[in-house]
Amino acid sequence: MNLSKGFLLALVVTLLVLSAMLILPFLQYVLGAVLLAYVLYPLQVRLEAHVSPMVAAFSLVILAVACFVAPFVVVLLTVVDNADRILRDLDTESVQIEVVESRIAELTGQEVDIAGELVGSGREIGTIVFERSTQAFGTITFHVIGIALALFLVYYLLKDGDDLVNWLNRTIPLPDDIQRDLYGEIDDVMWGVLFGHVFVAIVQGVIAGVGLFATGVPNAVFWTAVMIVLAMVPLVGAIPVWGGAVVYLYLTDKPLLAVGLFVYSVVVVGLTDDYLRPFAVDRYANLNPAVILLGILGGAYAFGIMGLFFGPVVLGALKAALRVGLGNWSQIGEGDIS
Repeated sequence: MNLSKGFLLALVVTLLVLSAMLILPFLQYVLGAVLLAYVLYPLQVRLEAHVSPMVAAFSLVILAVACFVAPFVVVLLTVVDNADRILRDLDTESVQIEVVESRIAELTGQEVDIAGELVGSGREIGTIVFERSTQAFGTITFHVIGIALALFLVYYLLKDGDDLVNWLNRTIPLPDDIQRDLYGEIDDVMWGVLFGHVFVAIVQGVIAGVGLFATGVPNAVFWTAVMIVLAMVPLVGAIPVWGGAVVYLYLTDKPLLAVGLFVYSVVVVGLTDDYLRPFAVDRYANLNPAVILLGILGGAYAFGIMGLFFGPVVLGALKAALRVGLGNWSQIGEGDIS
């Protein structure tokens, strides 16, 4: 390697590191923009047959705000309000803790002070929240900027998506046919995770949440959001929440509602997992549950909330790259780059 090539390589590496430092603070929003643009891109292609790419992209951004961003913010605020209400309403009258304590004492012979523990925990959490309240303005500003950035990125990813794909085709040093195979495999993984796990988790969580609403379980919106997240995790699902709700109803002297919620959850909620998930996964990508579980847990730690989706995608893309790469290794070795 001569001096010029070495300098160019060092410059590229330095700029890559600096670029990563610029992106990392807003990584969640960048990943969210990529996901949203990926979902909307098929609509962009259809709209471009009738209007200009600029108008099509702008229309889809407005659609995204109306159908995705605004409802998500409303649900998020509702969940936060429910969580705050749980902490503020930890009294025996609102959640019937004394009844639960007496029932546990009757069944086990052991007296427990649930109210004291919950109130103590609530005070500790309240102290932490109060101490950090001065950071609220900066946090809100950061998230507003992040959402605006995400919508801006969605617009340009939709508008200039073809140019980006063409640039990748020219830049990636692989033959065109191998690139097509690789993109096809990754596309299957993306839609497999999106429909087979994210979409099914939302459906399953909402259906289970209907049961909580119908049986009068407190803070049903909050627990519905929790079930949506848990439903993405294989072998776990929404069972911890609706199972806990069944126990809660039984301990508060509502055995008929407890039985009704149990039957509803096992039959109706179970059907979505037994039939809808296999249909969606088999149609797009056959991902092993172990891969999904590792991807979700690792992705959540590595990428935050967006890692629930991108974690399995990364592992699925690795599997696809290995399959395509090993299947075409001899062609790559010959240096047949179009």
